[in-house]
Amino acid sequence: MSVHWSIIKRLLASPTRVVATDDRRSYKGAEVLVAAMHVASLIEKRSSTPTVATMFPSSGAFPICALAAWMLGRTVVPLNFLLSRDELKHVIGDCGTDIILTARPMLDFMGYTPEAKTIAFLEDIEFKSFPEPRWPKRAEDDEVAAFLYTSGTSGLPKGVKLTHANINANINQVREGIDLDKNDCMFGVLPQFHSFGFTCLTLMPMSLGIRVVFAPRFVPHKIVAAFREHRPTVFVGIPSMYNALLSVKDAGPEDFKSFRALISGGEPLPRAVADKFEERYGKPIFEGYGLTETSPVTHVNHPGAAKQGTVGKPLPGVRQRIIDIESNAEHPPGRDGEIRLKGPNIFAGYHNMPEETDETFDDQGWFRTGDIGRVDAEGFLSITGRLKEMLIVGGENVFPREIEEVLNKHESVKASGVIGVDDGSRGEVPVAFVELEEDAEFDASALRSYCRERLAGYKVPREIHRVDELPRNPTGKIMRRKLKPIHDEIRQSETAEKSA
Repeated sequence: MSVHWSIIKRLLASPTRVVATDDRRSYKGAEVLVAAMHVASLIEKRSSTPTVATMFPSSGAFPICALAAWMLGRTVVPLNFLLSRDELKHVIGDCGTDIILTARPMLDFMGYTPEAKTIAFLEDIEFKSFPEPRWPKRAEDDEVAAFLYTSGTSGLPKGVKLTHANINANINQVREGIDLDKNDCMFGVLPQFHSFGFTCLTLMPMSLGIRVVFAPRFVPHKIVAAFREHRPTVFVGIPSMYNALLSVKDAGPEDFKSFRALISGGEPLPRAVADKFEERYGKPIFEGYGLTETSPVTHVNHPGAAKQGTVGKPLPGVRQRIIDIESNAEHPPGRDGEIRLKGPNIFAGYHNMPEETDETFDDQGWFRTGDIGRVDAEGFLSITGRLKEMLIVGGENVFPREIEEVLNKHESVKASGVIGVDDGSRGEVPVAFVELEEDAEFDASALRSYCRERLAGYKVPREIHRVDELPRNPTGKIMRRKLKPIHDEIRQSETAEKSA
């Protein structure tokens, strides 16, 4: 079934029920449907491409625009407004859209206007008028519903193609896995260009008739205030959000009493954060796992089945294998290997990247996650590392090469190497090491400013260190893994100096 048809049926079944609330207003079922028809008319008049891009903070605006695009048989492309200007330009060009649906405050926040044939502002639509009646198009299961852009191995974002069948499958898998129903109220602060914000916090509640409350920004004390006001039952966040909620001085167990499921994903959940959170607020955090390519959820702990230190069991319909990296043989329980997955929620491939798509699946059609893990005798999965050289910074994917390419363009830098270092707040942060050109002066602050002008904020190195020579293999390739002990020595030296 088309993703939008399940949403439309829910909206028609409860036209006067509030289905979504954001920082500006609440939306009843009929209001969402009428607004989507207005937006569909705008798209039809001003766009001719098969893709429609959207750019909003987490709000009721995104589901309205997505529904409008699907009514016309288009593919939705939620844009990550945190990307650098060049990265966003690449995404717009790669998806081939001629229109961006947005709001003027969004461009004020960004400080510039993205390059697109048409920038359409929702404020310019007269939503109180009667919309042009239309019969929404139906989509085949294998038609692409959305491109979600995630960081690529080349550093440039790559478009993950999710079909209508992929998204519908994951909605039903999550619903069945954690037993959601229309009496729940979900709280969404993850951005809707993020796979978890897209599927779990927007399309899933809309499809299942669950009320959702959106917050445009994660400001800890404001989030707690919203918990007090709306009394949600399900919250999905990343570990750094849970850690930040511990900083709210006047928050207590009563503020979290309405929750029956607090779910963490996007990056590993530190045990210290989970323990402190439960000790202070009296609620456990249930860790889950998934990737943009899996629509996104594949595993989750929940009140009915949970084991600390794991990301849970596979959702219904998801199959998992742990594969030895060298022999390609399947491991028995208890041994580490690459996590490979199959299921109806596995993506259709990368847009305009057939070779990389082929490399992502093994010869038996299993999706190579690039993550290392182990499964216990009961089927619970633990994530123990990552095969790919990817950092996860506050839930966002970051590749070392992209940062290195920026640093290497600075006139003082001869070569650079970037690694990820554990961080209690962000999960991981990038740390850079540079070899300088002859007679060049080292200025870490200037290099960080240089990066800040050319990279998204979360990709800017937290620290930049000078080394006489970067560690290289016999062919001259920089060996990033040997930078970690160098960083450990720097940390130990700094600790010794402070204690002296």
